[in-house]
Amino acid sequence: MCAYKELTTSQRTIMTPGPVEAEPSVLRVMGSPILGQFDPEFTNIMNETMEMLRKLFQTSNHWAFPIDGTSRAGIEAVLCSIIEPGDRVLVPIYGRFGHLLTEIAERYGADVITMETRWGSVFEPQDVIAEIERVQPKIVAMVHGETSTGCVQPLKEIGEACRRMDVLFVVDAVASIGGTEVKVDDWYIDACIGGTQKCLSVPSGMAPITFNSRVEALLLQRKKIERGLADPSAPKSAQTRTIRSNYFDLSQLMDYWGPARLNHHTEATTMLYALREGVRIALTEGLEARFARHRLHEQALVAGVLAMGLQLYGDPACKLPVVTCIKIPEGLDGESVRAMLLEDFHIEIASSFGPLKGTIWRIGTMGYSCRKKNVLHVLGALEAVLLRHGARVHAGRAVQAALDIYDQEKAQSS
Repeated sequence: MCAYKELTTSQRTIMTPGPVEAEPSVLRVMGSPILGQFDPEFTNIMNETMEMLRKLFQTSNHWAFPIDGTSRAGIEAVLCSIIEPGDRVLVPIYGRFGHLLTEIAERYGADVITMETRWGSVFEPQDVIAEIERVQPKIVAMVHGETSTGCVQPLKEIGEACRRMDVLFVVDAVASIGGTEVKVDDWYIDACIGGTQKCLSVPSGMAPITFNSRVEALLLQRKKIERGLADPSAPKSAQTRTIRSNYFDLSQLMDYWGPARLNHHTEATTMLYALREGVRIALTEGLEARFARHRLHEQALVAGVLAMGLQLYGDPACKLPVVTCIKIPEGLDGESVRAMLLEDFHIEIASSFGPLKGTIWRIGTMGYSCRKKNVLHVLGALEAVLLRHGARVHAGRAVQAALDIYDQEKAQSS
């Protein structure tokens, strides 16, 4: 007799910058029957997903498909497929995930040059452009929405400069896609990586990407068909610029997602169902309406935090709309507050990393978690927990301030 019980997990209000609560219909479609990866019904789902991703990324690119793996897998797939040993890559860093771009690029042999600015701020586009002119890299890799600091980097001017100087512009939009504006074509982004577990409210496990013909041309120069799939009568490839990774080889994945349907790996069937449903929900809501919803709940959360007497972290001029960073009051044990929120209220918020560890809390208002009930719940609970910890807060003001924002929005829309 099996000693293990059927899995049952606790119901949480997840207000971190990812993962977030999954859309209920996403979880439902994940229970759909499995189809074979070359079943015409399934390949039609693949084609539909590509079409929907183009709309999500606001691009006319032909190539838009998911990498099977977490968001980091998408970043690695793009970088390893376009970086060759010795390539110069410029990475402007303003938080943890700029360092991640640097590390991945270095592992594939790039000559990485970095520039850094204070965490909690972003770069002036002209400063980045001046460094591009000085360094003359093959690739510029940047984070759009930096969840570690709650900041968002303006990209359009940098993208325009990259295109003018024939530099490939790669953008990590993992935290921003589906929650705030990401315009791949208008911002001259050559390759863009999104995430599922944040503003799309899909479980972690896929990374939607898109890339344009400039990137495709480079991939075709490095293309090599897997030996077990190659036509034995065809001349053997003399390719010496092989992409270092097999699993993340975008040139092979193009054949998998394209009409050739050349086998690469077994597709993560239920995750593709989930991604399709998450993107369908976003497109049905309408991107502009969805972005407005995220801004509304951000405003309500911020109003409540400030009314409570807490301070925000970071430059408000570059605040990421889907992540709010709060300074932990001096003398307070931030982890004890988080633990009590989880234990007594079933609410999860996040701490941060590196130099910000123990100094800020991060609250995400992303996707399905971004709704009025959750914002009011987290404000009321945070106030109660802070009072229990002896913090000096303005009791009773936080939820009222948030309700004021919601009332104003209701009055304006009526």
